[in-house]
Amino acid sequence: MKYRIIDHTADFGLQVFASDLKILFADAAYAMIDQITDVNRLKGLNEYHIHVTGSDWPDLMVNWLREVLYLWTGEEKLVKKARILSLSEYELSANVTYDTYEPDYHIIKNEIKAVTYHQIQVKSVPDGWETQIIFDV
Repeated sequence: MKYRIIDHTADFGLQVFASDLKILFADAAYAMIDQITDVNRLKGLNEYHIHVTGSDWPDLMVNWLREVLYLWTGEEKLVKKARILSLSEYELSANVTYDTYEPDYHIIKNEIKAVTYHQIQVKSVPDGWETQIIFDV
């Protein structure tokens, strides 16, 4: 998986690169969670199903990442891995593995308040696909 952090005034962003769209969406979720916690400490023994819709690829990416982020902020579930089951420009279905947050074990590196539409991109590039996402922190 390839991603990099983008400096952004008062926020931060990620650019994620992948050979195909399913990998791009899965890796974008991983990259976001990797900013929140030490993913290597997660066991991912629990599974949860996510289904989201969107009006296009960028909207679908924002809605997808908002659902993954909600698992953390709303339910204290830290996602280890996402497996995209089906994907179209308007719909995504995935299973994610997660750990329930344990304060004595899990390390929280950063808090992310929201996934934003600011400068969102999901585009085809010569080597596959790329997305750029800005987060409110």
